[in-house]
Amino acid sequence: MPTVVQLPAGKTLTVRAAADAFLDSLRNPNTVRSNGVGVGKTAERIGEARPLRSVADDEIGEALELLWGSAAVNTWNARRAAVLSWLGWCGEYGYEGPAVPAWTKRLAVPDSETPAHSKMAVDRLFARCEVHLREKTLWRMLYETAARAEEILGVNIEDLDLAGRRCPVKAMGARSKARRRGQAREDFVPETVYWDAGTARLLPRLLRGRTRGPVFVTHRRPGPGEVISPRDVCPDTDLARLSYGQARALLDEHTAVRGPGAGWDLHEYRHSALTHLGEQGASLLMLMAKSRHKKPENVRRYFKPSPEAISELTGLLAPGDTRR
Repeated sequence: MPTVVQLPAGKTLTVRAAADAFLDSLRNPNTVRSNGVGVGKTAERIGEARPLRSVADDEIGEALELLWGSAAVNTWNARRAAVLSWLGWCGEYGYEGPAVPAWTKRLAVPDSETPAHSKMAVDRLFARCEVHLREKTLWRMLYETAARAEEILGVNIEDLDLAGRRCPVKAMGARSKARRRGQAREDFVPETVYWDAGTARLLPRLLRGRTRGPVFVTHRRPGPGEVISPRDVCPDTDLARLSYGQARALLDEHTAVRGPGAGWDLHEYRHSALTHLGEQGASLLMLMAKSRHKKPENVRRYFKPSPEAISELTGLLAPGDTRR
């Protein structure tokens, strides 16, 4: 069932009250945090005590420009989208108010600056003798699944389909399932990732008979006083799940050549894998299926048809009698 929102009677609504009511209507804490910055700072800029209906469209645009006009493209788009959702929500509830003006356009996202490493460089890193089995398995799995690091680090042994070389993950932005009558559940709609022979050879060695708990764990037990969810602790060894920060530091340790912090990032495995697939002629739809992106523009940068493929495609336009 939709969230019941308590708003002041009548049509008079202050900017602050409108902002608070909108944020209170959001169920997901991550959505509240991401929208809270854009909505909160915009409300402060235009005047929290003012009636919402007294605010002009251009005042919204000017506030966005002053607050985030010089910010990164993704930041601008995120803050603009938050304010757009807020004002649209107010309109749906019948409250008069401004709109985001047309001149404050959504900006095109530039190509990713995440570097793509060559396949030779990736394979060479996997083959280094001094790299621990845990790191080798994690890096190989990140590369072959093209998944996000948080997704793979969150996998438990019970989730693995070793024979099918696949497992479900809780994807970024996953939406909670709903029970009948709209009651929220704690679990999430999973998405499936797939790996190949390299990961398939390493996983059984890493698990060494373990049948439950996190796939990737630390080498030390949690210290006294540390509060950790039972799902994040191996019940057989009492070792805790490897965190993103720990995994990032381990990768940096093996790849930094200009001092700490200058090494590879975990996300570069995903970016490299999709780049290599694009170079091998994977179609846009297959790249979307592998990466689980929902919008073509997010994977278009990886789609790199060869000159031969384009030439063959162009041949389809030739007059019919030239192909007889």
